[in-house]
Amino acid sequence: MVHLTLPVLSFAAASLAGLVSAGDSLYSRRMSKRFIDTDGNFNISFYHINDVHAHLDEFSSSGTDCTNPTRGCYGGYARVKTVVDETRPGHPDSLWLNVGDEFQGTLFYSFYRGEKIAETLNQLGFDAMTLGNHEFDGGDEELGDFLKNLTFPVISANIISDNEKLNSTIKPYHIFEKYELAVIGVTTETTSSISNPGKGTTFTDSIAAVQASIDEIRRTTNITRIAAITHIGYEEDKRLARETTGLQLIMGGHSHTLLGDMEDAEGKYPTIETNKDGDEVFIVTAYRWGEYLGYIDVTYNPQGKILAYHGAPIHLTNTTEQDQGLQAQIDEWRGPFEEFAKEEIGTTNVLLDQSTCRQKECTLGDLVSDALYQFRVDGGSEAAFSIVNAGGIRASIDVGPITRGEVLTAFPFGNAVVEVQYSGTDLWRIFEGLVSGVSQFNGRNVTSFFQVSRGIKVEYNPNNAVGQRLVRLTIGGAPVDLTREYVVVTVDFLTGGGDNIFEPVNDVVALETMDEVLVSYIRNNSPIDFELEGRIAIVEGSSNGSNSDTPASNTTFTTSPASPSTTGPLAPTITPSSADKVGGVVSSAMLLVFTAMLAVVVSS
Repeated sequence: MVHLTLPVLSFAAASLAGLVSAGDSLYSRRMSKRFIDTDGNFNISFYHINDVHAHLDEFSSSGTDCTNPTRGCYGGYARVKTVVDETRPGHPDSLWLNVGDEFQGTLFYSFYRGEKIAETLNQLGFDAMTLGNHEFDGGDEELGDFLKNLTFPVISANIISDNEKLNSTIKPYHIFEKYELAVIGVTTETTSSISNPGKGTTFTDSIAAVQASIDEIRRTTNITRIAAITHIGYEEDKRLARETTGLQLIMGGHSHTLLGDMEDAEGKYPTIETNKDGDEVFIVTAYRWGEYLGYIDVTYNPQGKILAYHGAPIHLTNTTEQDQGLQAQIDEWRGPFEEFAKEEIGTTNVLLDQSTCRQKECTLGDLVSDALYQFRVDGGSEAAFSIVNAGGIRASIDVGPITRGEVLTAFPFGNAVVEVQYSGTDLWRIFEGLVSGVSQFNGRNVTSFFQVSRGIKVEYNPNNAVGQRLVRLTIGGAPVDLTREYVVVTVDFLTGGGDNIFEPVNDVVALETMDEVLVSYIRNNSPIDFELEGRIAIVEGSSNGSNSDTPASNTTFTTSPASPSTTGPLAPTITPSSADKVGGVVSSAMLLVFTAMLAVVVSS
């Protein structure tokens, strides 16, 4: 992995500070503004971050609290602050932008709600922020109080609300007069169905709202440089770029999309689309949880079109120094968590056992799968069942009172609930991969067993050959219909390709976190008391390719897995992405020097 070390960043910042002074002196003979070259082109830097989800502190590769730094720790706003504070002085023409979803994901939100998040964001000195869907999880009043505490503009062009606090704080865009540049914000229009905004708060078409803001800016000002911070997802960002005019730069969020030259990236940083006028639009996003800090330099011509760019996401690892003051504050805020974790949320009359979850149906697996399924059914979903990876279930819950801490210990990963849709044919292949331990899509090992909710029964014969172990798959009391599409509830770790259970799914929408769904379910169904139902069963026989519910397929992967699923697959892991490679076109001597500084890397 590659990362920037503090000495490198310090050297880059110091060197650029000297260069800026020299540049000011040179250009002041001809120009009245810094970073405008002799052709009138304007250079500006953008720092951006998205979908931090209350990860104020560093975390392990799986998203849990970092308890073993030797295995790697990532992110944390103390590291973000170090990088921004060290490099931004060399970029007096720069903006620092937040693309939303600061709420929901760790105890910093569950315990403090928005209070400590607001305090942290203010200390980081953002120039503007747009809202994500999770900002509405606590309702309009809670969000309004949060926004009232912020010291920078909040922008979203497609939010219409009758809530006074929201109306007085949210505006469609903000004009940075110093740079003669406008930034428009926008929030996913699906927020009403996946979060908890008030009935008087609505979300209009995001593309139409952005274009209307562009048109208004052009009509009422002389500004030609227009950018957007958009919490709508990577695919929607690309559509926004294609279907608008006058917009050259999009800094996105919502879909937790990794862009760059690192392994597992879904696209280039920036991704370039062409707008309705035939001009290039540059799209960047910075993954999730604050593991990466987005950074891009762009050069605008006098007409507001981008001529050149340079940048890459900066990977924040435990070799990146933490700002000591902010980290001390975050450490202090952790103190009350112990009391919070002691809260009793219900009781159980049965042992909610985790010890066998990686080999067969288990009580804790049934409980969490049913909780996820019921959460979406209550939300109006037509979901057929839910599925989770057994490796994500980490501890048993004993008979008696159930505390919030026990739930957080059993499900520490902060995974979010998502919905996806599969054909019956694909479901057969997915479950064949699960019981065989080899994916029937790509031939690689499946590294976790599984647990499922009511509504589905999986019958398999572990004595059959790998790739031929699934005997019957019953959904809703009937054999799986290969021609039908089924809605499936699961977690974002799996749709991202975790444990190789599913092929990676782009642009899934993160709903509530798994632990919060389970807490709510336990409260509503306490005391917990049930028996295993045989949802996952070992049987004799074989489908033999003759059953009507067996998909016809020319490809069956039969490679024996390294760790057969019948003996307990590996726990889920997320391999940290390799570091970033710098790419792009540099438009001026100043940017070239910054490129040299920022591109210095250290391998580890």
